[in-house]
Amino acid sequence: MSGNPEEDDLKPTATPGYKPSVAKTAEEYAQLDANDESLNRWKASLGLNADGSQGVASGPKLSVLTLELDSPTLPAGKKLIFDLSDNGKLADLKKNPITIKEGIEYNVRITFKVNHSIVSGVRYIQVVKRSGIKVDKLEQMLGSYGPHPKNEPYIKNFDPEESPSGMVARTGTYNVTSRVTDDDGEIYANWDWAFKLAKEW
Repeated sequence: MSGNPEEDDLKPTATPGYKPSVAKTAEEYAQLDANDESLNRWKASLGLNADGSQGVASGPKLSVLTLELDSPTLPAGKKLIFDLSDNGKLADLKKNPITIKEGIEYNVRITFKVNHSIVSGVRYIQVVKRSGIKVDKLEQMLGSYGPHPKNEPYIKNFDPEESPSGMVARTGTYNVTSRVTDDDGEIYANWDWAFKLAKEW
């Protein structure tokens, strides 16, 4: 048994029968099946050159840039975007809950950049608690990525969700811990934020 239940909540769900392969360097991936034309096109789409080079490999393999909550019910001009590159703004997210309208459909959008290497099994995990009790866990598999050939960020839209509704749902603050991790257990982002449900945005 683990001694930290909060860490257990944020562990990825294991897929029966799936075992992540041993991580390979970009050069090893580039040299695999070098004569396979379709595979070479796929590797080129990941930013792998024929020799496996991708530029200088320094810093984290993946940087999470933003997390956005989007809904067709949002008032014109209103955006709920978390800038995850600014530590000062991240600290504010926990202290100042955002307001989400009850009973509406919304979806989460995440923007991230792969800086170097191939990142396998990237996933977003979110645990929601109210009064210290877990009320929801969202786990979204994002996939495996290499650096974008044009050094552009990746944007991933999650499946639509519906916010809770009712008087009980509107009482209290929901505390959320979000994490972006991969098959190797490397954590690329981990932050806390909070929200309240209301009748209107």
